[in-house]
Amino acid sequence: MNIPSRIAVKLPLATAGLPLRGVPKFGFVPFFTHIRQLGLGLGFSKKIVSSMENCHVDVENKLEVVRPATEVYAQEAIEALKAGKVIAVPTDTLYGFACDACSLEAVNSIYEMKGRKHTSPLAICVGDVSDIQQFAVTEYLPHGLLDSLLPGPVTVVLKRGESSALEKSLNPGLDSVGVRVPDCNFIRVVARGLGKAVALTSANLSGQPSSLCIKDFENLWKSCAYVYDGGVLPSNRAGSTIVDLTRPGKYKLLRPGSAKEETLAVLEKHSLAEEAVVFEENI
Repeated sequence: MNIPSRIAVKLPLATAGLPLRGVPKFGFVPFFTHIRQLGLGLGFSKKIVSSMENCHVDVENKLEVVRPATEVYAQEAIEALKAGKVIAVPTDTLYGFACDACSLEAVNSIYEMKGRKHTSPLAICVGDVSDIQQFAVTEYLPHGLLDSLLPGPVTVVLKRGESSALEKSLNPGLDSVGVRVPDCNFIRVVARGLGKAVALTSANLSGQPSSLCIKDFENLWKSCAYVYDGGVLPSNRAGSTIVDLTRPGKYKLLRPGSAKEETLAVLEKHSLAEEAVVFEENI
């Protein structure tokens, strides 16, 4: 994916009639039932059709959980988050587990279902770059830096600040927070509709390979209120590039991820100096 990747027009929550990028707008069961007959006629290559069929996992028997990641189901996802539930969503890198970052019960559920240590912090996701200032300190950053990195496959670690709208129960003891604005319409529409930060982490057991399609984490569906299917993601399982921007004028690359070179080019353009490199778990 090219970085920066930005959407020129900010999408409101009400996007009825506008299909989300890369997601067909028609019924879920008919789509998979008739993919062979319809796929090529809709412009899909044989390779793509085969890939989507391979990721199809007994969908007709699990419709109580699986949904297509389209705007038709965005409000349902928002209501699930408001109710303190965990959902699975596609992003621009990997599939992730998402919940209301202000719900201690939901956050704990994510840690339990992943078998993740509570000492490993969760990142948050917001709908737009302009929302970041509600949850983290941004004043010391070079003008235009965040807009050059996001939306895209990058997690920026920022100072949390005393005025942050985040609950103290999220990542207690840490004065920083990782923030994502994925280049993926569905999760961004959901984040806007929630009106709060969405806690987001990779949809897999801790230490296991990340997920590029819903089949990869089928064993964890039972822990989700809904699983939103965006098909097979064109990623290499590297996850987002994580960069620490908590020190003015400095940056620290915590994980190379899927957009290392593009991210470094943006940081150097804004005259930030590099610090030591450490590697982190997928976000």
